Amino acid sequence: MEAIRITGLRARAVNVPLEYPVKTAVGVVATSPLVLIDLFTNANVTGHAYVFTYTPLALKPTQHMVEALEAVAKGMPLSPHDIDRAMSARFRLIGNTGLVRMATAGIDMAVWDAKAKAHQVPLVELLGGKARPLPAYDSHSMDDVELGTKRAQNAVDAGFKAVKTKIGYATLEHDLKVVRAIKQVTGESVQLMVDYNQGLSVPEARRRGRALDAEGVAWIEEPTLQHDYVGHAAIREALKTPVQMGENWFGPEDMQKAIESHACDLCMPDLMKIGGVTGWMKASALAEQHSLPMSSHIFQEFSAHLLAVTPSAHWLERMDLAGPVLEPVLQFKDGEAHFGEEPGAGIRWREDQVSRFLV
Repeated sequence: MEAIRITGLRARAVNVPLEYPVKTAVGVVATSPLVLIDLFTNANVTGHAYVFTYTPLALKPTQHMVEALEAVAKGMPLSPHDIDRAMSARFRLIGNTGLVRMATAGIDMAVWDAKAKAHQVPLVELLGGKARPLPAYDSHSMDDVELGTKRAQNAVDAGFKAVKTKIGYATLEHDLKVVRAIKQVTGESVQLMVDYNQGLSVPEARRRGRALDAEGVAWIEEPTLQHDYVGHAAIREALKTPVQMGENWFGPEDMQKAIESHACDLCMPDLMKIGGVTGWMKASALAEQHSLPMSSHIFQEFSAHLLAVTPSAHWLERMDLAGPVLEPVLQFKDGEAHFGEEPGAGIRWREDQVSRFLV
């Protein structure tokens, strides 16, 4: 049987609205800048994926990088691991990180999506698992008391058993006021996670973390600069509350460094930055080996399939960054994600909306 081969790539830049801007201690993501990827094959199967560039300034450079990588991928068999090795070799001298890693990961995701469609199975089945409901938490922003409690109530009413809020206000007292107000809404039956988005120094993270120990939060996420694994380890040593990190690991190699530094109790790799589906599977093996509960970071459609085959699976993050341009294949009910039996990863473009938001 002749191998299915890649015949071309298309990348489109869109900037879509968010229901709630993503406010953090270090800045605001006002819109969702996405590069949509279509990977064409000689089997009349098209793989779909998207990457999130955080800022519109990175939209066109990322789009151009994906388009340039067509020269590497075109003509190759639909073999994700071979393509991953080819991409890694191509960028070994300049470093497979930043926008390069984002673009190559997006192509990796599209390859896996196409491969699952060619086999007419959901991605989870291609990876050796089966579709099952996954516990999900509703991921919120730095919303302060009024909006924070409103969104928390909406999440509780929707059946979520966990909510995350971003903190890192000017004072510890403000942090505690927000946490306590939200916990008044969620009660003890709903877990509350907090995220500092790298906003604190190590001493201040220890100080605020000790105060949060008494509030019963489920985890403290990225309390200091993400690359400071030694600092995270010092914070972790000082606190009772689990320290969470991982969304900014560029590849499993960064994850390995964090593990060796004892930087975290929990991990949450970002599907794009960790290296796509191929990178996630490597990270999943590390998490299992070191008994680290592993959650996802954004990219909820693909991440649902991957968490279903992750031995130490913890929580799926519900943050719908691509909703305006996607058909709603992934569903949330009673605090769980349901992704069904559709072939591939469940990415289907709403072309009328894609046209509307094209950059």
